[in-house]
Amino acid sequence: MQRSILMIYTGGTIGMKQDEQTMALAPVDISQIEEEVPELKKFGYKIETCSFDPVIDSSDITPAFWIKLCKVIEANYDKYDGFVVLHGTDTMSYTASALSFMLENLAKPVVLTGSQLPVGMLRTDGKENIISSIEIAAAQDEDGRPIVPEVCIYFESQLYRGNRTTKYNAENFRAFRSANYPVLADVGIHIKYNRHLIQYPLDWKKPLKVRDKIDTNVAILKIFPGITPQAVDAVMGTKGCRAVVLETFGSGNAPTSEWFISTMKKWIDKGMIIVNVTQCLAGKVDMGAYATGVALRQAGVISGYDATTEAILCKLFVLLGRYGSAERVKKEMQRALQGEFSAI
Repeated sequence: MQRSILMIYTGGTIGMKQDEQTMALAPVDISQIEEEVPELKKFGYKIETCSFDPVIDSSDITPAFWIKLCKVIEANYDKYDGFVVLHGTDTMSYTASALSFMLENLAKPVVLTGSQLPVGMLRTDGKENIISSIEIAAAQDEDGRPIVPEVCIYFESQLYRGNRTTKYNAENFRAFRSANYPVLADVGIHIKYNRHLIQYPLDWKKPLKVRDKIDTNVAILKIFPGITPQAVDAVMGTKGCRAVVLETFGSGNAPTSEWFISTMKKWIDKGMIIVNVTQCLAGKVDMGAYATGVALRQAGVISGYDATTEAILCKLFVLLGRYGSAERVKKEMQRALQGEFSAI
Protein backbone atom coordinates (compact mmCIF):
# COMPACT_ATOMS: atom_id res chain seq x y z
CA MET A 1 0.00 0.00 0.00
CA GLN A 2 1.32 3.41 -0.98
CA ARG A 3 2.41 5.47 2.02
CA SER A 4 1.18 9.01 2.35
CA ILE A 5 2.85 12.03 3.90
CA LEU A 6 1.54 15.53 4.50
CA MET A 7 4.21 18.23 4.31
CA ILE A 8 3.17 21.39 6.16
CA TYR A 9 5.07 24.56 5.32
CA THR A 10 4.86 27.14 8.09
CA GLY A 11 7.70 29.43 7.05
CA GLY A 12 11.41 29.77 7.69
CA THR A 13 14.60 29.69 5.68
CA ILE A 14 14.00 26.25 4.20
CA GLY A 15 11.08 27.46 2.09
CA MET A 16 12.85 30.47 0.61
CA LYS A 17 14.28 30.93 -2.86
CA GLN A 18 16.57 33.66 -4.14
CA ASP A 19 15.32 35.74 -7.04
CA GLU A 20 17.91 35.47 -9.80
CA GLN A 21 17.61 39.16 -10.70
CA THR A 22 17.05 40.99 -7.42
CA MET A 23 18.78 38.36 -5.22
CA ALA A 24 15.99 38.90 -2.67
CA LEU A 25 14.58 35.91 -0.80
CA ALA A 26 10.92 35.02 -1.23
CA PRO A 27 8.85 31.96 -0.19
CA VAL A 28 8.62 29.14 -2.73
CA ASP A 29 5.28 27.68 -3.79
CA ILE A 30 5.34 24.64 -1.52
CA SER A 31 2.93 22.80 -3.82
CA GLN A 32 5.76 22.82 -6.36
CA ILE A 33 8.35 21.47 -3.90
CA GLU A 34 9.21 18.58 -6.23
CA GLU A 35 10.64 21.13 -8.67
CA GLU A 36 13.15 22.17 -6.00
CA VAL A 37 13.64 18.64 -4.64
CA PRO A 38 12.99 16.33 -7.61
CA GLU A 39 14.45 13.37 -5.66
CA LEU A 40 11.14 13.14 -3.78
CA LYS A 41 9.52 11.54 -6.83
CA LYS A 42 11.77 8.49 -6.44
CA PHE A 43 10.14 7.51 -3.16
CA GLY A 44 6.88 6.51 -4.76
CA TYR A 45 5.03 7.96 -1.77
CA LYS A 46 1.94 10.08 -1.95
CA ILE A 47 3.35 13.40 -0.79
CA GLU A 48 0.87 16.22 -0.44
CA THR A 49 1.45 19.73 0.83
CA CYS A 50 -0.28 22.55 2.62
CA SER A 51 1.02 25.96 3.55
CA PHE A 52 0.26 28.52 6.21
CA ASP A 53 -1.07 31.72 4.71
CA PRO A 54 0.75 33.90 5.37
CA VAL A 55 3.90 31.96 6.22
CA ILE A 56 5.48 33.04 9.47
CA ASP A 57 9.02 33.79 10.55
CA SER A 58 9.81 31.48 13.44
CA SER A 59 10.76 34.46 15.61
CA ASP A 60 7.09 35.44 15.48
CA ILE A 61 5.79 32.04 16.66
CA THR A 62 3.09 32.21 19.32
CA PRO A 63 0.94 29.58 21.06
CA ALA A 64 -1.85 30.51 18.63
CA PHE A 65 0.42 29.17 15.89
CA TRP A 66 0.93 25.91 17.81
CA ILE A 67 -2.81 25.47 18.15
CA LYS A 68 -3.32 26.10 14.44
CA LEU A 69 -0.60 23.61 13.55
CA CYS A 70 -2.07 20.97 15.87
CA LYS A 71 -5.50 21.49 14.32
CA VAL A 72 -4.05 20.92 10.83
CA ILE A 73 -2.50 17.67 12.00
CA GLU A 74 -5.71 16.65 13.77
CA ALA A 75 -7.87 17.36 10.70
CA ASN A 76 -5.60 15.23 8.52
CA TYR A 77 -4.58 12.62 11.05
CA ASP A 78 -6.51 9.71 9.56
CA LYS A 79 -5.54 10.54 5.97
CA TYR A 80 -1.75 10.29 6.25
CA ASP A 81 0.89 7.95 7.63
CA GLY A 82 3.09 10.78 8.85
CA PHE A 83 3.68 14.51 8.88
CA VAL A 84 6.68 16.68 8.02
CA VAL A 85 6.62 20.26 9.28
CA LEU A 86 8.90 22.79 7.59
CA HIS A 87 9.71 25.39 10.24
CA GLY A 88 12.23 28.13 10.97
CA THR A 89 15.09 27.02 13.19
CA ASP A 90 15.06 29.80 15.78
CA THR A 91 12.03 28.50 17.70
CA MET A 92 11.82 24.96 16.35
CA SER A 93 12.71 23.44 19.74
CA TYR A 94 9.88 25.39 21.37
CA THR A 95 7.38 24.21 18.76
CA ALA A 96 8.55 20.60 18.97
CA SER A 97 8.29 20.71 22.77
CA ALA A 98 4.84 22.27 22.69
CA LEU A 99 3.51 19.77 20.14
CA SER A 100 4.80 16.85 22.19
CA PHE A 101 2.52 17.88 25.07
CA MET A 102 -0.41 19.12 22.96
CA LEU A 103 -0.74 16.05 20.70
CA GLU A 104 -1.94 13.53 23.25
CA ASN A 105 -2.05 9.84 22.20
CA LEU A 106 0.09 10.57 19.15
CA ALA A 107 0.79 7.35 17.25
CA LYS A 108 2.25 8.75 14.01
CA PRO A 109 5.48 10.59 13.20
CA VAL A 110 5.52 14.38 13.31
CA VAL A 111 8.96 15.39 12.03
CA LEU A 112 10.00 19.02 12.15
CA THR A 113 12.84 20.16 9.95
CA GLY A 114 14.30 23.30 8.43
CA SER A 115 17.58 24.54 7.07
CA GLN A 116 20.34 27.05 7.57
CA LEU A 117 20.39 27.94 3.86
CA PRO A 118 17.31 28.37 1.63
CA VAL A 119 16.26 25.31 -0.35
CA GLY A 120 16.79 27.21 -3.61
CA MET A 121 20.48 27.91 -2.93
CA LEU A 122 23.24 25.76 -4.40
CA ARG A 123 24.80 24.66 -1.08
CA THR A 124 21.52 24.31 0.79
CA ASP A 125 21.18 21.80 3.60
CA GLY A 126 17.41 21.95 3.07
CA LYS A 127 17.15 19.28 0.38
CA GLU A 128 18.74 16.51 2.43
CA ASN A 129 16.76 17.54 5.50
CA ILE A 130 13.48 17.30 3.58
CA ILE A 131 14.35 14.00 1.87
CA SER A 132 15.40 12.26 5.09
CA SER A 133 12.47 13.70 7.05
CA ILE A 134 10.04 12.31 4.48
CA GLU A 135 11.69 8.88 4.61
CA ILE A 136 11.60 8.85 8.42
CA ALA A 137 7.97 9.99 8.55
CA ALA A 138 7.03 7.15 6.20
CA ALA A 139 9.14 4.44 7.85
CA GLN A 140 7.19 1.46 9.18
CA ASP A 141 8.14 -1.71 11.02
CA GLU A 142 7.37 -5.30 10.05
CA ASP A 143 3.85 -4.93 11.50
CA GLY A 144 3.11 -1.84 9.42
CA ARG A 145 3.39 0.54 12.37
CA PRO A 146 5.42 3.78 12.35
CA ILE A 147 8.98 3.34 13.55
CA VAL A 148 9.09 6.79 15.15
CA PRO A 149 5.58 7.72 16.39
CA GLU A 150 6.54 10.87 18.25
CA VAL A 151 7.32 14.55 17.72
CA CYS A 152 10.90 14.77 16.43
CA ILE A 153 13.37 17.18 14.92
CA TYR A 154 15.49 16.01 12.00
CA PHE A 155 18.56 18.06 11.18
CA GLU A 156 21.91 17.32 9.54
CA SER A 157 21.92 13.50 9.71
CA GLN A 158 20.43 13.27 13.20
CA LEU A 159 16.91 12.54 14.41
CA TYR A 160 16.19 13.93 17.86
CA ARG A 161 13.31 13.70 20.31
CA GLY A 162 11.84 17.15 19.79
CA ASN A 163 11.38 18.11 23.43
CA ARG A 164 15.02 17.26 24.20
CA THR A 165 16.52 19.73 21.75
CA THR A 166 18.00 23.20 21.90
CA LYS A 167 19.22 25.30 18.99
CA TYR A 168 22.94 25.25 19.55
CA ASN A 169 24.56 26.93 16.56
CA ALA A 170 23.39 29.83 14.40
CA GLU A 171 25.94 29.29 11.63
CA ASN A 172 26.79 25.58 11.43
CA PHE A 173 24.62 23.13 9.49
CA ARG A 174 24.38 21.05 12.66
CA ALA A 175 22.17 23.61 14.37
CA PHE A 176 20.63 21.45 17.11
CA ARG A 177 21.83 19.41 20.06
CA SER A 178 20.17 16.95 22.41
CA ALA A 179 22.71 16.99 25.20
CA ASN A 180 20.87 14.80 27.69
CA TYR A 181 19.25 12.20 25.45
CA PRO A 182 20.77 10.12 22.63
CA VAL A 183 19.58 10.55 19.05
CA LEU A 184 16.62 8.47 17.90
CA ALA A 185 18.30 7.75 14.58
CA ASP A 186 21.60 8.30 12.79
CA VAL A 187 21.34 8.91 9.08
CA GLY A 188 24.24 7.87 6.89
CA ILE A 189 24.27 5.36 4.06
CA HIS A 190 21.50 3.67 6.03
CA ILE A 191 19.09 5.06 8.60
CA LYS A 192 19.94 3.39 11.90
CA TYR A 193 17.00 3.66 14.27
CA ASN A 194 17.69 3.36 17.98
CA ARG A 195 14.37 1.71 18.69
CA HIS A 196 15.03 1.18 22.39
CA LEU A 197 15.15 4.97 22.77
CA ILE A 198 11.91 5.68 20.88
CA GLN A 199 8.69 6.18 22.82
CA TYR A 200 5.84 3.93 21.64
CA PRO A 201 2.15 4.18 22.54
CA LEU A 202 0.77 1.75 25.10
CA ASP A 203 -2.45 1.73 23.09
CA TRP A 204 -2.08 2.40 19.35
CA LYS A 205 -5.82 2.76 18.88
CA LYS A 206 -6.44 5.67 21.26
CA PRO A 207 -7.77 8.66 19.32
CA LEU A 208 -5.57 11.72 18.97
CA LYS A 209 -6.54 14.46 21.38
CA VAL A 210 -5.32 18.04 21.01
CA ARG A 211 -4.70 19.89 24.26
CA ASP A 212 -5.36 23.37 22.90
CA LYS A 213 -5.90 25.31 26.12
CA ILE A 214 -2.67 27.19 26.75
CA ASP A 215 -1.83 29.49 29.67
CA THR A 216 1.28 31.58 28.97
CA ASN A 217 1.44 33.26 32.38
CA VAL A 218 4.96 31.93 32.85
CA ALA A 219 8.26 33.77 33.18
CA ILE A 220 11.92 32.77 32.96
CA LEU A 221 14.37 34.01 35.59
CA LYS A 222 18.05 33.46 34.85
CA ILE A 223 20.23 33.66 37.93
CA PHE A 224 23.49 35.62 37.63
CA PRO A 225 26.15 36.87 40.04
CA GLY A 226 24.99 40.17 41.51
CA ILE A 227 21.29 39.61 40.89
CA THR A 228 19.25 42.00 43.05
CA PRO A 229 16.03 41.59 45.03
CA GLN A 230 14.44 44.17 42.75
CA ALA A 231 15.27 42.14 39.64
CA VAL A 232 13.86 38.94 41.16
CA ASP A 233 10.66 40.62 42.35
CA ALA A 234 10.22 42.31 38.96
CA VAL A 235 9.98 38.87 37.34
CA MET A 236 8.09 37.09 40.10
CA GLY A 237 5.70 39.97 40.50
CA THR A 238 4.67 40.10 36.85
CA LYS A 239 0.91 40.57 36.82
CA GLY A 240 -0.89 37.24 36.41
CA CYS A 241 2.31 35.16 36.55
CA ARG A 242 1.55 31.62 37.76
CA ALA A 243 4.89 29.90 37.23
CA VAL A 244 8.58 30.67 36.81
CA VAL A 245 11.32 28.65 35.13
CA LEU A 246 14.36 29.31 37.33
CA GLU A 247 17.61 28.91 35.38
CA THR A 248 20.24 28.14 37.98
CA PHE A 249 23.97 27.43 38.10
CA GLY A 250 25.48 23.96 37.68
CA SER A 251 23.40 21.18 39.17
CA GLY A 252 20.64 23.51 40.32
CA ASN A 253 22.42 25.97 42.55
CA ALA A 254 21.52 29.57 43.35
CA PRO A 255 22.51 32.21 45.91
CA THR A 256 22.04 31.14 49.52
CA SER A 257 21.47 34.74 50.61
CA GLU A 258 18.64 34.94 53.10
CA TRP A 259 16.80 37.44 50.94
CA PHE A 260 16.88 35.13 47.89
CA ILE A 261 15.61 32.01 49.63
CA SER A 262 12.94 33.95 51.52
CA THR A 263 11.82 35.58 48.25
CA MET A 264 11.41 32.16 46.62
CA LYS A 265 9.41 30.93 49.61
CA LYS A 266 7.28 34.08 49.65
CA TRP A 267 6.14 33.60 46.08
CA ILE A 268 5.66 29.85 46.44
CA ASP A 269 3.48 30.47 49.51
CA LYS A 270 1.38 32.76 47.32
CA GLY A 271 0.74 29.82 44.95
CA MET A 272 3.50 30.32 42.38
CA ILE A 273 5.13 27.26 40.79
CA ILE A 274 8.92 27.53 40.48
CA VAL A 275 10.78 24.91 38.43
CA ASN A 276 14.55 24.61 38.63
CA VAL A 277 16.52 23.97 35.41
CA THR A 278 20.25 24.24 34.89
CA GLN A 279 21.85 26.91 32.72
CA CYS A 280 24.33 24.26 31.53
CA LEU A 281 23.75 22.72 28.13
CA ALA A 282 24.26 19.23 29.53
CA GLY A 283 23.64 17.66 32.93
CA LYS A 284 20.78 17.70 35.38
CA VAL A 285 19.42 19.47 38.41
CA ASP A 286 20.17 17.71 41.69
CA MET A 287 18.83 19.75 44.58
CA GLY A 288 20.34 17.34 47.08
CA ALA A 289 23.94 17.68 45.93
CA TYR A 290 24.82 21.05 47.49
CA ALA A 291 23.49 23.23 50.29
CA THR A 292 22.33 25.84 47.81
CA GLY A 293 20.09 23.34 46.02
CA VAL A 294 18.81 21.90 49.28
CA ALA A 295 17.73 25.36 50.38
CA LEU A 296 15.71 25.82 47.19
CA ARG A 297 14.06 22.43 47.61
CA GLN A 298 13.14 23.23 51.21
CA ALA A 299 11.61 26.51 50.03
CA GLY A 300 9.32 24.54 47.69
CA VAL A 301 11.13 24.84 44.35
CA ILE A 302 10.61 21.72 42.22
CA SER A 303 13.20 20.07 40.00
CA GLY A 304 13.24 20.13 36.21
CA TYR A 305 15.79 17.27 36.27
CA ASP A 306 17.61 17.14 32.90
CA ALA A 307 14.89 18.81 30.83
CA THR A 308 15.54 21.84 28.65
CA THR A 309 14.16 25.28 29.36
CA GLU A 310 12.10 24.98 26.17
CA ALA A 311 10.48 21.74 27.31
CA ILE A 312 9.72 22.98 30.84
CA LEU A 313 8.27 26.25 29.58
CA CYS A 314 5.97 24.55 27.05
CA LYS A 315 4.96 21.86 29.53
CA LEU A 316 3.93 24.56 32.00
CA PHE A 317 1.93 26.33 29.27
CA VAL A 318 -0.07 23.17 28.57
CA LEU A 319 -0.52 22.04 32.18
CA LEU A 320 -1.54 25.50 33.41
CA GLY A 321 -4.09 25.61 30.60
CA ARG A 322 -5.41 22.23 31.64
CA TYR A 323 -5.46 22.47 35.43
CA GLY A 324 -6.52 25.26 37.76
CA SER A 325 -4.83 23.67 40.76
CA ALA A 326 -1.17 24.59 41.31
CA GLU A 327 -0.70 21.38 43.28
CA ARG A 328 -1.92 19.28 40.35
CA VAL A 329 0.43 21.12 38.00
CA LYS A 330 3.35 20.53 40.38
CA LYS A 331 2.54 16.85 40.52
CA GLU A 332 2.42 16.53 36.72
CA MET A 333 5.61 18.57 36.35
CA GLN A 334 7.46 15.89 38.30
CA ARG A 335 6.29 13.14 35.92
CA ALA A 336 7.92 12.54 32.54
CA LEU A 337 4.83 12.86 30.34
CA GLN A 338 6.51 12.67 26.92
CA GLY A 339 10.06 11.59 27.61
CA GLU A 340 11.08 15.20 28.32
CA PHE A 341 13.40 14.20 31.15
CA SER A 342 15.17 11.02 32.14
CA ALA A 343 13.91 8.54 34.72
CA ILE A 344 14.57 9.76 38.23
